[in-house]
Amino acid sequence: MAVSAFKMLGFFVGFSLMVGLVSSVKFDELFQPSWAQDHLAYEGELLRLKLDSYSGAGFQSKSKYMFGKVTVQIKLVEGDSAGTVTAFYMSSEGTNHNEFDFEFLGNTTGEPYLVQTNVYVNGVGNREQRLSLWFDPTKDFHSYSIFWNQRHVVFLVDDTPIRLHTNMENKGIPFPRDQAMGVYSSIWNADDWATQGGRVKTDWSHAPFVASYKGFEINACECPASIAADDNAKKCSSSGEKRYWWDEPTLSALNVHQSHQLLWVRANHMTYDYCSDTARFPVTPLECLHHRHQ
Repeated sequence: MAVSAFKMLGFFVGFSLMVGLVSSVKFDELFQPSWAQDHLAYEGELLRLKLDSYSGAGFQSKSKYMFGKVTVQIKLVEGDSAGTVTAFYMSSEGTNHNEFDFEFLGNTTGEPYLVQTNVYVNGVGNREQRLSLWFDPTKDFHSYSIFWNQRHVVFLVDDTPIRLHTNMENKGIPFPRDQAMGVYSSIWNADDWATQGGRVKTDWSHAPFVASYKGFEINACECPASIAADDNAKKCSSSGEKRYWWDEPTLSALNVHQSHQLLWVRANHMTYDYCSDTARFPVTPLECLHHRHQ
């Protein structure tokens, strides 16, 4: 369905002259519960996911998409959230799936939340990066976005880029551009690894752990399940007079301001980068050799 043209998308200023876009701020227009519906609660414009000793909860988009931008505003679990993970991600299906992950790793009271991002291509992940945030994500809502086109994938926090994964197919490195993805979020117990490598366990006396959501937006190309993957890729790519905003030349790379923001984030907030982990990767991953972190 086509919706409001000329939509502003933070730094990715709207060129939404095109068809196939979806946009909403209402949860039930875009999403549906995926598991533990009794652990989801609606309160006006707010959606709350609850984790207790019985279950976590999750939701997923009603459709799948290829290219564009997805955003949700989240206020993370307050207080002692050690052992919990709140995730916001895009993923296709199958063994050789593609996936873009935000995972918010809870911590003991007073310790900072860590944000882990990961990129799966053709079923292969192991591309974790972790960083702290420059604000307390439990005190207010902040926007978390994934922007995706044929040139790169950009992870953004309040429209500040925190990670860039570029297309390096010319170096023989696969890039995720041929599978439509659903949009998902969930909260669950991961105290075997989430907090300080699993050393700090979930304290269930603080349950329920609640993550709150609002501002659901999907500005992307909707891909009907009845259409083959190759046809979706063609449908969602600009050609001739059909121009999608995510294919605009200005969005083929970060601008100077965004590049400086990414450098600042990496210098001041990154706590782990798989490209620097020689214990896990004695041979540096190929994309790390070629990737330019602007």
